[in-house]
This record gives sequence, C-alpha cells and structure tokens, in this order.
Amino acid sequence: MAYAVYVFDAYGTLFDVHAAVRKHAEKLGPDAQRLSSIWREKQLEYSWVRALMGTYLDFWQLTQQGLDTAFALVPGADKSLRNDLLSAYWELDCYPEVPHVLTDLKAAGAKLAILSNGSQPMLDAAAKAAGLTELFDEIFSVDSLRTFKTNPQVYEMVTTHFRIYPEEISFQSSNRWDIAGATAFGCRTVWINRAGMPDEYTDLAPKAVLADLTGLPGLG
Repeated sequence: MAYAVYVFDAYGTLFDVHAAVRKHAEKLGPDAQRLSSIWREKQLEYSWVRALMGTYLDFWQLTQQGLDTAFALVPGADKSLRNDLLSAYWELDCYPEVPHVLTDLKAAGAKLAILSNGSQPMLDAAAKAAGLTELFDEIFSVDSLRTFKTNPQVYEMVTTHFRIYPEEISFQSSNRWDIAGATAFGCRTVWINRAGMPDEYTDLAPKAVLADLTGLPGLG
C-alpha cells in the first residue's frame, strides 16, 4: 500500500449527516432541508467554540443543542419529531460507495481507522448500523482528549497509536477545515468534496480532491 494507514472522518465523509432529516422530511414539511443544514452548521460551530473556550461537551450533547437551535430558527418544522430525529442520527446511512471502497482497501492490506469529533458511542453505533465495524483497525473519538478538531492533538492520536509519522497517513474528509487541520499536521490529505464547494484554505491544500471515495489513491 502507498500509505501505512488510511484514516477517515466520519460525519459527511462516511456517513450522510442529512440522512436523519431526510428520513422524516415528509413530516417535517417544506423547511426540512433548511432545518438539516442549520443543524449541521450549529453542531460544528458549537464544537469549535467549545474547543476554543476549553469547556468540553461531547458531540452528542452538541448534536442535541444544534437540533434545538435549528428548530428555534425554523419555527415551521414540527418540534414533536425531535426524538425521532435524534434516534435516526445514531444510524445514519453511509454513502453508497463506502462499503466497497473500505473493503477493497482492507483486501489490499491497508490499515483503516476513523478519526472523528463524534463521541465513542455514536461512532460505534454508526459503524455497526452500516456493517462497517469489522473493517476498521481503530475508531478514534476526541472524547479521550476533551477537545475537537482541528486541535493537532486530535490527529496525533493516530500517529501515537500506530507509531508512524504523519506523512505515512492518508487522511480523508469531506470537511475542508478538517483537511486543513490534517494538512497542517503533516498528513497526506484527500478532500472528499461531495457538494462541489469552493476551496477556502488555499494555503493548506489537499494532495487530491475527489467527488466521493471512489478513485481513492491506493485502489486498483
């Protein structure tokens, strides 16, 4: 393999963060997509603010807070669906190409890991629901550090665990800010730009940009 370890962000990279709202979109009404977008934005915003303040709450608590804020900003959405949406978040759909890409990498001899802001129970549940658990050598959560990406200590969990240098890691994320953090740490990075977004961190460029995980270097 070209790299010792292939590391994947979880939410937005392996798992579709909008799947929970999509499952209940009809009941939520015409503002469902807006609700989902705000939910994700606030979930991430709260992680960055908490990391800067040094007042940690785990990602599940931030996920709940983000949804509550989204409901407040989208008053037309049915708040009675709150518990249904939160339950669905524990079993998000993975993207269609994910199982075969991971299976092919594993078959080729790669070590695979998840590195995520998600809490350990969230990540374990998502991987199990998608049938991916056995493909990963390790699932890293920031819980043990009580901070969030892009703190360099988060990426250092991988190098410490596998006893490798950052440049031996291929790091994949759909979040451009996460790619910037991993690039600054020294990883070889692949931005999975599923939404076709413009580049925001041109001074911390990824080694490759892909529309999805298909075609990830090291396959075929």
